[in-house]
Amino acid sequence: MEHSDCKDKNSFLYPRVRYYGPIKPENLIFNANLQEFAQKVSIITSLETSGKLSNVEAYHQIEALWKQLKHSKKELGIGNETPSLKELPPDVT
Repeated sequence: MEHSDCKDKNSFLYPRVRYYGPIKPENLIFNANLQEFAQKVSIITSLETSGKLSNVEAYHQIEALWKQLKHSKKELGIGNETPSLKELPPDVT
């Protein structure tokens, strides 16, 4: 019974949304990293809003998280591919 409560609590505190983009390992990993970034930013902003964290400290923590996310994107090679003509919208070609 306790295991079920723990699972419910974790899914409430750390919700995961299904990924709908092209299925590639690097996209799935980056999506997980992006969701984790969003959750941590949400917690930091809540702590700052409630006065538990200064606005300067919150800024520095979010900045560090952003740098980690950018590094993750670069390491995974997300966004480095140039789209082929087939993938471009009709008005671009």
